[in-house]
Amino acid sequence: MNLARLLQLASPALPVGAYSYSGGLEAAVEAGIVIDRASAERWIGDVLEFTIARVDAPLLLALMKEIRSAEPFNALYLATRETAELRAETVQMGYSLSVLLKELGFGEIGLEEPSFPAVFAHAASQMTIAPESALTAYLWSWLESQVMAAVKAVPLGQTDGQRILLELGERLEGIVRRASSSDENGIENLAPGLAMLSS
Repeated sequence: MNLARLLQLASPALPVGAYSYSGGLEAAVEAGIVIDRASAERWIGDVLEFTIARVDAPLLLALMKEIRSAEPFNALYLATRETAELRAETVQMGYSLSVLLKELGFGEIGLEEPSFPAVFAHAASQMTIAPESALTAYLWSWLESQVMAAVKAVPLGQTDGQRILLELGERLEGIVRRASSSDENGIENLAPGLAMLSS
């Protein structure tokens, strides 16, 4: 595995626009659901467990295994985005990463409307990063973006943000393990609170 390339993919400096999306977190702050470190950790942890672990994680691994026939997995992922905001987020980030990869010489994914997980899987495959390592980087990148959004929106101090990363970061290994033993047929996406707040 190329550790430097893995870290580059997970970096907040990756110019895909992740910083401009909160995935419903800002709306949760405005609604008074997220008001401090404990509630921010609970919100982010629930989204991690109930959507990211159950949809993104197994589909990312499936995409890496079947990157040459990514269309059905990409379409399935897009279908799981319940709101225009969530769909626009993944399509915009997917587009930005696909443009960057082409400019860096990693080829094109060949999808008309690629989701971010599809392009991330393509990038990891092109960089010869092991699927489980790529998934860990993807999860970490998502978690870090959510914590950065919480630090700004709640607002929280930097130390509280790091406490959330320490606590929720402990879950990533288990999520990768569960995703590795499941497949795309077992995905489920039921997070009505997130859907309503991102509407």
